[in-house]
Amino acid sequence: MTKDMQLLFETFMEHPSESVDEADFRDAMAGAASSLELITFAYLSLPSQPSGKPRLISNYPARWTAHYLQNRYQKIDPVIMRARCGGCPFRWGSDMRGFATSQVQQRLFDEAAEFSIRCGLTIPIVDRRGCTAAVTFAADEPNPTFLRVAERYEQALQLMATCFHIYVRRKLSGNGMVDGVLLTPREYECLQWAARGKSAWDIAGILGIKPRTAAFHLDNAKKKLGVRTITQAAVRLADSRSRIH
Repeated sequence: MTKDMQLLFETFMEHPSESVDEADFRDAMAGAASSLELITFAYLSLPSQPSGKPRLISNYPARWTAHYLQNRYQKIDPVIMRARCGGCPFRWGSDMRGFATSQVQQRLFDEAAEFSIRCGLTIPIVDRRGCTAAVTFAADEPNPTFLRVAERYEQALQLMATCFHIYVRRKLSGNGMVDGVLLTPREYECLQWAARGKSAWDIAGILGIKPRTAAFHLDNAKKKLGVRTITQAAVRLADSRSRIH
């Protein structure tokens, strides 16, 4: 890994570690990708249960991601079907050579192309808990810059994708639940920061809210969890996460 790439990776790792919601994670990966001249990316985590919903964090056009999820394309997408098998990163194009695509699958690619998604590098992720996900860096065409970056930094991108997945799983899979107690998104967010040693004043600055508002959310979290101090609430949060992960 070159010094420039090492700096990029270290900078990237700082962002997910501080991220508390999907927007933070999206910006972290988008920033790192942009530094490598990779314009668009998508992280798709598949549900462990058939009735579950996938998690999609992406800077693809919102119209496309909404259409993709609404039509449950993750169930027929040849890229995701290949990623489910794990293995090494792979490059693909709209023709998906080597795949026996159906007319429905080809229509998926045709629709994606309307949003300038015609080729990509996809990194399969199958973690030790059996969770399946994929990170794709996409482009409008396989131009020399995209191909050079995809080849030169494939291993680094694979490492970034895996770390991204782990952070997302740890920080977002709770869905506001702590030991079966449902917190509001803001209560959960404030408690996450408190667990990292941040005061209400610090949290207010990070989230762009007033200190008394941050304190209000933390107090509500304490009451809901039936504890007397923020430290005790933070311990409940950590214990809940450890049982999930």
